Amino acid sequence: MATQKKDKKDTNSYGASSIAVLKGLEPVRKRPGMYIGGTGIEGLHHLIWEVVDNSIDEAMAGYCKNITVTLHEGNKVTVTDDGRGIPVEIHKATKKSTLETVLTVLHAGGKFGGGGYKVSGGLHGVGVSVVNALSQYLKAEVTRDGYIWEQEYKRGKAQGKVKKAKKAKGTGTVITFEPDPEIFPKIEFDWKTIVTHLRQQAYLTKGVKISITDKRKGHELVPNIPRSLTFYFEGGILSYVKFLNRTEKVVHSNPFYIEKAKDDVMVEVALQYTEEIKGIEMTFANNIYTPEGGTHLMGFRTAVTRVINDYARKNGYLKEKEDNLTGDDVREGQTAVVSLKLPDPQFEGQTKAKLGNSEIRPIVSSIVYEYFSQFLEEHPQDARQIIAKTLLACKARLAAKAAKETVIRKGIMEGLTLPGKLADCSSRKPEESELYIVEGDSAGGSAKQGRDRNFQAILPLRGKILNVERARIDKMLSSKEIKALIIAMGMGVGEEKEVEKMRYHRIIIMTDADVDGAHIRTLLLTFFYRYYSEIIDKGYLYIAQPPLYRIEKNKKVNYAYTDQDKERLLSQFEKEISKKPKKSKIEKVGFIVKELEDAETAGEEKIAGVSIQRYKGLGEMNPEQLWETTMDPKNRVMLQVKVEDAAKADETFDILMGNEVEPRKRFIQTHAVKVKNLDI
Repeated sequence: MATQKKDKKDTNSYGASSIAVLKGLEPVRKRPGMYIGGTGIEGLHHLIWEVVDNSIDEAMAGYCKNITVTLHEGNKVTVTDDGRGIPVEIHKATKKSTLETVLTVLHAGGKFGGGGYKVSGGLHGVGVSVVNALSQYLKAEVTRDGYIWEQEYKRGKAQGKVKKAKKAKGTGTVITFEPDPEIFPKIEFDWKTIVTHLRQQAYLTKGVKISITDKRKGHELVPNIPRSLTFYFEGGILSYVKFLNRTEKVVHSNPFYIEKAKDDVMVEVALQYTEEIKGIEMTFANNIYTPEGGTHLMGFRTAVTRVINDYARKNGYLKEKEDNLTGDDVREGQTAVVSLKLPDPQFEGQTKAKLGNSEIRPIVSSIVYEYFSQFLEEHPQDARQIIAKTLLACKARLAAKAAKETVIRKGIMEGLTLPGKLADCSSRKPEESELYIVEGDSAGGSAKQGRDRNFQAILPLRGKILNVERARIDKMLSSKEIKALIIAMGMGVGEEKEVEKMRYHRIIIMTDADVDGAHIRTLLLTFFYRYYSEIIDKGYLYIAQPPLYRIEKNKKVNYAYTDQDKERLLSQFEKEISKKPKKSKIEKVGFIVKELEDAETAGEEKIAGVSIQRYKGLGEMNPEQLWETTMDPKNRVMLQVKVEDAAKADETFDILMGNEVEPRKRFIQTHAVKVKNLDI
């Protein structure tokens, strides 16, 4: 972690003059989305991040060692730190207490040129003032100058002047806030989301203890979730890499780690190779996650590729006539974390997903090249294992290239010949077209007959597709089922992928509601996550939700999608129905109610005058039933596939579908108690 040593001069200089004022606070309540990204769950949690970021800034400046987050009953949150405490003297520009200025004026803080911080984080640099504006209640308690100072606010407005509460030793800030229900439609903080974020911040700010406690009633009863956690990592991002690789089989035992300052920029890098195909790269600038990378990632990649090629040639692993290893070869199976601390980060885009400082690339590149080269020379066994991994990746890439070229030469990847089993739709507009991936020929036949041919295409798959988690791309392309799916989508594969050429903007996985169906669904999700993550990112991937039960009473047929729907429906049958629904009307309240002339009763179980049929497969439904329940846009229920936490998703896929048995065994043992409706 980059920290500036504190001295008396720094402490004394952090006063009212350190706080610069740019403009007022009123726009925040009018347009909260501009400041916290939205008023949904992510925006709600962003309030905590903004307050914690202030404490992290104190830690990066070398003044804070302990940060505590407490969730209280009634949606209140308290963030406590032992930093210097927000200044309380009168500010020259506002003629108010500096504490009130920081809490009520947008862009007022130590990050805006007043000398408060050399390095600071925070997503937009607006900090606690935005939290104050979007909270129905906020209380600030500052310990400094021998006293505790307090002030309360309601919806961003001070309820009185800063008052001197009592004498106290030490320094620090306590912010307690309660989000405003006028701004946020749903206020419920998620424990796992907060824990994940704070754990990450602790890794990025080594030597700082971050604690979280949940005091909400009822939450202490949730199994397998602790109510209090503390994170403290002396190893920083080196510990983070070990955490990310905890379920993987690593290639070399000694991870590479360097922390070095150059031109007022602190560069911290850690990497370790695993036997996986997919790598993980996580980059940060001033503790801000940059998912799209930027100049720091470019510098890191350039240096690592150059170092490995230089070492491989110098030691005879690459012959004179052989081509260099590519960036993709070098990155296969690589888990890397790159964290920078810099005075003036320039981000691209409002969400700050990419670092844009041009001077950062050569700084990172030179540091990584020098010290990674040194690492390989000093650890020859680790170096051999890393080189062997990259050479294997190169061999697989060349084999995959040959396989793809064979396919392309036949013309089928260009969409000239669509798979024979594909029942395509008549529309050629991707935005209105959808592709159903259906399990088996029987269900495929029903889907083809029941669909709307104008915009719905059907692709039946035979059996379980190849598990791509355990296979390279050349083997994947030898699978007829996967090849048919790739050709049907029309966007190519590998580096030739072109999302713009995708033929359908809704890809819908439709499998049976049994163990085999769940397995096929997981295999397909693994395929899309590993090779077509762009489809998930754009929101094009869905999972169909066919009904579990067909329940009939007096020729009235009801489709229940869950066991709860079934129980609710059966309880309703105990009451007299006052109004009979019209024959042509379809109502949807968790299940579909439809009047039928002739109900099929074969294979149904009779219970108190009610016929209940448990659907084991899509093939048990006739085309009309499949359309009404699962394919009609007016009635169907679909789940959109999203990956909010890529690292967690990557870990889960690896555990469930990878080669290592022990992590999968632990996962099953841990989650077995939660299993319901086990289909044996």
